[in-house]
Amino acid sequence: MEGGVPLPVHTVKWKLRLSEHVGPDGTIADEAVESLVQAVAAAGATARRWHATGPLAFATAVVRGAPNRLEVLRRVAAGTGIRMCTLPGETEAELTFLAARRWLGLRAGPLALLDIGGGSLEVAFGRGRLPDFAASLPLGARRLTREHLGLQDPPGPAELKELRRRVRHDLRDVATRIRWEAPRTAAVGSRTFQQLARLCGATPGRYGPFVRREMRCQDLGEAVRRLAALPAAERAQLPGISAPRAEQSLAGAVVGHTALKLMGLRRVVVLPWAIREGVLLRYAEDGPEWWTEVAGAADAALLSPAAALRIAGPPA
Repeated sequence: MEGGVPLPVHTVKWKLRLSEHVGPDGTIADEAVESLVQAVAAAGATARRWHATGPLAFATAVVRGAPNRLEVLRRVAAGTGIRMCTLPGETEAELTFLAARRWLGLRAGPLALLDIGGGSLEVAFGRGRLPDFAASLPLGARRLTREHLGLQDPPGPAELKELRRRVRHDLRDVATRIRWEAPRTAAVGSRTFQQLARLCGATPGRYGPFVRREMRCQDLGEAVRRLAALPAAERAQLPGISAPRAEQSLAGAVVGHTALKLMGLRRVVVLPWAIREGVLLRYAEDGPEWWTEVAGAADAALLSPAAALRIAGPPA
């Protein structure tokens, strides 16, 4: 309904775990690229079946940082007819901030936003619809697990110490800026934060998106200790931690807890929305020309014309 809450009429996911299929230099394996092509083709077919606009296809940090990025995007286009682009990390932060702002409203006041992905951490701050400041840092949960927590399971004190040192070093300037801005509200997005919040006692997701969920920095610190004491397989038995994300959950918790401490954030609101909703909101508010511009700036040679947004309906 026009003017209503923009909730999905149909949701479908394909779990590719691309970050688990990259080489030491970040190159995405051929079989993973083929899985991506098949998933994008299936997404296009689903959009047609539901009479929706064709997918706004974009890839995040794993594809963005891959040496074979352009080949991956060309194979997707050739195999599906759908042009996929990669968005800069700062653009991802801006779009996730927009999702947070629209969910929380202007009454949230000056707002800080954190989002942990597999390959990067996005941080943004602003007082209005879009952020005044946005940054993307190479502090994704899967990336740090691969780079710092691969020697033993569970990791030893030396590995955790080195991981914390890396996170503090990379976050120093961004955390200083957030602390200086003194946000009234701090919010977190992404599946990683949602699962950690559940581990810290937040309401389960089955109760829907409109239940307010919060997480305290102190509780996240305790979650780090719980996760660090267990091998990856046993972490999946904890509340909220899924088996596919169990291995990287510890790195995600260390990043989240360190970030909140450095930024002076004692408590955060856990959002049901993230970059996906940010893309759709920006497209709906600013029109297809915005997508043409942002996708063109990212991958001009692989851009397709944008279409007007339509409200999806059930299959005939």
